Amino acid sequence: MGPEVIVATLVPFSILALIYGIVYMRNKENMALIERGINPRNTIARPRYFYSLKWGLLLSGAGLGLLIAYFVDINTSHWVITETGRRYQGENPAIYFSLIGMFGGLGLVLSYFIEKKHWSEIEDK
Repeated sequence: MGPEVIVATLVPFSILALIYGIVYMRNKENMALIERGINPRNTIARPRYFYSLKWGLLLSGAGLGLLIAYFVDINTSHWVITETGRRYQGENPAIYFSLIGMFGGLGLVLSYFIEKKHWSEIEDK
């Protein structure tokens, strides 16, 4: 029994447990709303005024992080010089994942501050 068998059994089980947990919590939330006398089907969703801004800043930040990670990777990687010229050798995927996460997070923080400023201006009026 190798690690392949363990992974092959644990991954589907984990996915099913996640789906069960989500359905269970949603049902529990609906039951709490019913106990308070609120119909869960009639709840009005909050408007998503800054939905496009949030996604735009998130994806722009992730793209900027990917670009910066590319330049960092190219300038800090090992280069091997052969008869044909300069060849790239070695990769550092951790730089890509970390900078995508960092700049994507910065995009979300920027979106938060823009929304906060907008709502505080509305409240002041």
